[in-house]
Amino acid sequence: MKQKEITLNTPHKENGHVSPEDIGNDHIGTGFETPMKADAFAISEEEKMKKIEFHVQEIMETLGLDLNDDSLQGTPNRVAKMYVEEIFSGLNPANKPKITLFENRYQYNQMLVEKDITLYSHCEHHFVPIFGKAHVAYISNGQVIGLSKLNRIVQYFAKRPQVQERLTVQIAKELQSVLKTEDVAVLIDAKHLCVSSRGVNDSNAATVTSFYGGKFQDENTKQEFLKYVELGTEY
Repeated sequence: MKQKEITLNTPHKENGHVSPEDIGNDHIGTGFETPMKADAFAISEEEKMKKIEFHVQEIMETLGLDLNDDSLQGTPNRVAKMYVEEIFSGLNPANKPKITLFENRYQYNQMLVEKDITLYSHCEHHFVPIFGKAHVAYISNGQVIGLSKLNRIVQYFAKRPQVQERLTVQIAKELQSVLKTEDVAVLIDAKHLCVSSRGVNDSNAATVTSFYGGKFQDENTKQEFLKYVELGTEY
């Protein structure tokens, strides 16, 4: 099935209002910043896990599950730890990767591409997985970044509730800020379980989003990047 590249969705408003149902069903993002409360870090990670554990237990009991069963009794705690320490750990700025730049001693002035970066995130509308690959590239302005840090930047922004358009832009903007250059490209090719395992139940659909900054807006440079990631002109 041919994939299509998409850009940021703009919610369609009727009478100045977009319903939560419309946003969730159409997988619309409302901005490029992750929506966070002002007091998001007023309590500790340990307190967050205790609160989440309590509410997961409430959900499971409401569904009629027997938490006295050996297989289920540890689930609320496991879910709480997974949310805070793993799959949503990118919400905490303390987990942001520390980046060190190095002088470009080789005077390498062509694009550098890190392709096929494994990507796992979660849809913010249904809290189910988004998984696929991210491809990132930049052209040095005099400094270079360690290759593993490119992966870590992708993972940091992926480990939070997301929409794919926002994730793409957040990765790109962070790279531009860290590398002090506009010459950055990001492309994400991913599947969404909120599409394949519920709702329309389309297991073949995939979503591609992209960001081209600086020199990557030139068509020849863009096509060179796409050639490297083997996606071609269809995007």
